[in-house]
Amino acid sequence: MRRVLLTGLAALAVVCFCFATAAVGSDIDLAKKSTLEEIQKRGELRVGFEAGYLPFEMADKNGNFVGFDIDMAKEMAKAMGVKFVPVNTAWDGIIPALITKKFDIIMSGMTVTQERNLKINFAAPYIIVGQTILLNKKNEGKVTSYKDLNNPKYIITSKLGTTGEQAVKRMIPKATYKSFEVETEAALEMLNGKADATVYDLPFCAVFMAQQGAGKVIFLDKPFTYEPLAWAIRKGDPDFMNWLDNFLVQMKNDGRYDKIYNKWIKSTDWIKQVQ
Repeated sequence: MRRVLLTGLAALAVVCFCFATAAVGSDIDLAKKSTLEEIQKRGELRVGFEAGYLPFEMADKNGNFVGFDIDMAKEMAKAMGVKFVPVNTAWDGIIPALITKKFDIIMSGMTVTQERNLKINFAAPYIIVGQTILLNKKNEGKVTSYKDLNNPKYIITSKLGTTGEQAVKRMIPKATYKSFEVETEAALEMLNGKADATVYDLPFCAVFMAQQGAGKVIFLDKPFTYEPLAWAIRKGDPDFMNWLDNFLVQMKNDGRYDKIYNKWIKSTDWIKQVQ
């Protein structure tokens, strides 16, 4: 009986060892397939974004890409010891472009949504923003919050395919909505009196107000939505995700993040670079 028991225990140990070996082998194979490995072999970090979302990614007077996300991407490439390669991509195709490996990561002020998360994975949020309202001055005193705009007589603009558009449709459904391919065009429609309000992310609205809104626009700057922005990568890459989360923690605790945040979010000195 003892011999049978020992034989059974030995067999069980062999089975466990095989499973453990297989699991380790599987982990090693997964690590080898990580985008991190591809980036290191290539010597380049290819970053997807759509230039034009102030102050996160835009082109300066010389055609160079600048902004909050661009500076973060350059720090990321530096930490990896590789070259930063910008890949400017139209917003409506940016997720398919990531999935088909046109670049390694999306760093483009992308809001984490459950719909997007079904297709791609998000790292930990690097900044929290929300939707705010730029209001044509003719409505001063008549509109004090998004709730006041929930009427067919008001025309609201935002950018096609964004959380600004989603916020209007979800929270101000009775208003007359007009979408635009570019957020600046949506804001100019409001500025020129062809619309009553523009709904878009706080940073963009703050910049537009500073650039063109003085005396013409009312800025309702209290966000009425909660929107975390995060970097996006392809599904099934835990090693890359782990690296990104640890990179962000390091950035936020060694002063580099604060320096970039103060430069692009707290200050508007950069505006002269792009005008």
